[in-house]
Amino acid sequence: MLSLNEIQAAARRLEGVAIRTPLHTNAELDRRVGATCFLKCENLQHIGAFKFRGAYNRLVQLNEDERARGVVAFSSGNHAQGIAYAAALLNMQATIVMPSDAPAVKRKGAEALGATIRDYDRYWESREQIAADIAAETGGVLVPAFDDFAVMAGQGTCGIEIIGQLQQLGKAPDAVLSPVGGGGLMAGVATAVKGLRENCAVIGVEPEGYDDHVLSRAAGKRVQLTPKEATICDSLMASIPGELTWETNSRLVDSFLSVSEDEVAQAVSFAFRYLKLVVEPGGAVGLAALLSKKFVPEPEATVAIVLSGGNIDPEVHAALLSRFPTP
Repeated sequence: MLSLNEIQAAARRLEGVAIRTPLHTNAELDRRVGATCFLKCENLQHIGAFKFRGAYNRLVQLNEDERARGVVAFSSGNHAQGIAYAAALLNMQATIVMPSDAPAVKRKGAEALGATIRDYDRYWESREQIAADIAAETGGVLVPAFDDFAVMAGQGTCGIEIIGQLQQLGKAPDAVLSPVGGGGLMAGVATAVKGLRENCAVIGVEPEGYDDHVLSRAAGKRVQLTPKEATICDSLMASIPGELTWETNSRLVDSFLSVSEDEVAQAVSFAFRYLKLVVEPGGAVGLAALLSKKFVPEPEATVAIVLSGGNIDPEVHAALLSRFPTP
C-alpha cells in the first residue's frame, strides 16, 4: 500500500525541482460557497499540471542502465508532458503514445520537450499494447500514468504541501477536493492528507459519463465503463479505476461525486473571470463541485481544492468562456 513515508521521500527528491505551487484565495468564491476556500494551483506547476511530480519521482529513481534505454508512456497529454520534461532534465529519451485527438497544446508541449510521439486511435487501438510493444522493442522502461507507487507518491507531494501551507497560515483543512481520473493524484493526496490530518474529509470528483469511481464505490469493486462519448475533461477519461490506486482510494477517500459538462465549463469560466487563472476542464472539476453545490461544506469550514492542470487549447477555452459567461 502507498504510505506517507513514500510520499515524504518523494517530497525530498522533488525539493528544488518541482514548483511549490501557491494556495490561491478568492472572496467571491468564499461568498458563493459559504466557506474559506484555498485553491492549490497545480496549473502553475512545470508543464502546467501536477503530473510532473509523479513523472520525476519515478524517473529519478531509475538506474544508469535504465536511463540509457529511455522511457515509454501513454497519455492524453499531461502525463506525456510530465514524462517529457522529467526525461529532459535527466538526459533521457522519452517515447509517448498519445491519442490522435489529444489537445494540440499538450501534444506540442511534449514534442517541444524532446519526446517522440506515437499516435493512436483511442476508440480502436489499445494504447497499453502499443506502449508495451515499443518498450519490448526498444528496452525502454514503461511508466504508467497512475498505477505505479512511485508515480502515486510523487503526486501525493501536492497533498503534503496543502497541509503545510495551511499550517503556515494557522489553518487546517476540513475537506480536500481533488479530480480523479485513473486515481493516481487522488491516491497520493488522500494518503498524504489522511496521514497528516486524519479527520479531514477527502472528496474525489470526476465528470459524468466517466464516473467509474462513483460506480465502483457503490458496487464495492472496480467497475469498467463503456463511455458513449468523450468529455471536455480529456485528462479524466479513464474508464476504470487503477488496480493499485483503487486499493488506496477505496479505503481513504470519503466520497466520490460527479459533475456535468456544463458545470465544469462554468467552473472554467469562473476561474478565468474571478481567479484570473486558466484551468483546463479536467483540472476544474473540484471547483465545479463547489460552485454547483454538488459538495456543500459546513458553514465556515476550510476547504482545499486541487486545480490539477491548465493545459487547454486556446480556441476551446475561448468557446467555453463565450458559451458560459460568469455573472
